[in-house]
Order: sequence, then structure tokens, then C-alpha cells
Amino acid sequence: MEHDRWVGLDLRHLLALKAIADEGSFGRAADRLGYTQSAISQQIASLERIVGLRLLERPGGPRPVTLTEAGRILLRHAEAIEARLLAAKADMAALEAGDAGRVRVGTFQSVGAKIIPELLRQFAASHPGVEVVLTESQDEDELLAMVERGDLDLTFWTLPLVGGPYEAVELLRDPYVLVVPADSPLARLERPPTLREITLHPLVGFNQCRAMAHVDRQLAAAGRTPNYVFRSDNNGTVQGLVGAGVGISLSPRLTVDEDDPSVAIIDLQGRLEPRVIGLVWHADRHFSPAARAFVESAVAVCSELAEAPAAA
Repeated sequence: MEHDRWVGLDLRHLLALKAIADEGSFGRAADRLGYTQSAISQQIASLERIVGLRLLERPGGPRPVTLTEAGRILLRHAEAIEARLLAAKADMAALEAGDAGRVRVGTFQSVGAKIIPELLRQFAASHPGVEVVLTESQDEDELLAMVERGDLDLTFWTLPLVGGPYEAVELLRDPYVLVVPADSPLARLERPPTLREITLHPLVGFNQCRAMAHVDRQLAAAGRTPNYVFRSDNNGTVQGLVGAGVGISLSPRLTVDEDDPSVAIIDLQGRLEPRVIGLVWHADRHFSPAARAFVESAVAVCSELAEAPAAA
């Protein structure tokens, strides 16, 4: 039987390829990995013999080293392998910690303001030996990538799930409301405005995120392109601009300060499908008892929040 050259592939070969792709030179890649430049050259030469294709273009002089098409394809696999290795390392740490240790959780602004405080209070009371480490980002794709690499054990996420090795639990259906200036004629209507009527007004919205993309798709389906006059990542900025009369906003209820006298909040009565918030974890990683307990606490807290009456 013919010997399979790929049996000789070593993880160091792939890490060398990734370092060269990132740094653009053999020398800087060697410094980053703690090898000599000749050792990096030998690893790449071995990798090219195993693959049977040229992986790098070596122009010489000051010009950077670049990947060939074969190199770019192999790099994608190398990055995925590195991510799984980091996830395995995180699994071993979680397994060693047992019921104690840390739970690393990704979150975003509205979850941090309305869900996290009560969740951490209850979780700390029931699991005092577990440290919860939060990472906040408005980029949910970044949070999911951190789950894949093993940098996070869980992350809050706007469902549905994207493709990938993930599992999720639904926590809360967060309805959209229309936020308008307190003296707006829209606040005095006997019925909520239609989506088409809403698009006739200047809108203040959030920068591109999963929740905003969900809104924009539904507005476009109503037959009119929305006119955004300002976008922000900050919930308070969006609401402040509405209160100042700059425009109106379609916002998930969790992002809204319902005690703000400068705005009126209109229940849309289902004209927009709600934002669905969940917790996501890596399906192939060890799910520690501490992480499982955090999920159970989040489900309980969000159930209480969903049952609480909305402010009038």
C-alpha cells in the first residue's frame, strides 16, 4: 500500500504557515514562534513536500511573502485546527476546575444592562465558588468566534443560530417597540402605525448588528427603504436623539429606558417579529457543570423577566 505523505504532517508545520501569512516574512514568523528562521524554512519545506504543492510565493527583497491559492486553502484548515486545539486546552482547564473555576461569558449591551445584573446576583448566591468573567462586544460574530476558539464557554446571541458546531437555548423573546418624541403625533394614534407608515419618518437606529438587520429586512418587505439619519452602538444615544426630535426608532424593548419622560414608547402589537435572545456554546466541547449551572440560572432569570409586566 502506498505510504500517505500526510501522516507526517505536524501541527508545527501549520502554525508556521499561519505565522508567515500573518507576518509576511520568514524572519518575523520565526520571532513570533520562538524559532530560528532556518527552522521555519525547514518546516515550510517539509509541509510543501507533504502537500505536494507550492504554498508560498517568495519574491525576495523587501516584498512580503504571500500565499499561493493552495496556501490560502490550507491556511483555512490550519486556522480551524488551531481553534480546535485552543478549545481542547480550554476543555482540560474546565475539567480540572470541576464545579468551581470560571465561566467565561460573552454578552452585548442590552443584555448587560437588563439581564446580567440579576443573573449574576442569583448565580453568585447559588454558586459562590464560580467566577464569572464577562466579555462585551457589539459584534456577535466576534463573540461566536471566541466560543469556537475556546476563549468563551458561552455567549449570549440573537437567534437563530448560524451554521457551525454550536448548540443553543432560547432565553427570551424581546419585542420591538417604536420610540418617538413625547410630543409626536404618532404617540396619540389609537392604533400602532404600520411598518410602511413608520418608514415615512426619519429613523435613528443601531449600527449593523443581527437585531438591526432583522428590522431592516422587515421594513424592506413593507415596500419602502427606511431613511436612517443616524446610527449608533449606544442605546442611550439612540434614545437621546429620539427625545431630541432627530427621528424615531424601532428598538428591542430591552434597549429602552421606559422611565425617560422625553420619549413615548408604542407597543407595535406584533407588527415586527421579536428579537430572540439565547445562550450558545460549542457542541463538541466539554460542557462543565459550572457552565451548565449558568445556563440554568439564565433560563430562570429570563423567565422571570418575560413574565414581569411592561411599564405603561
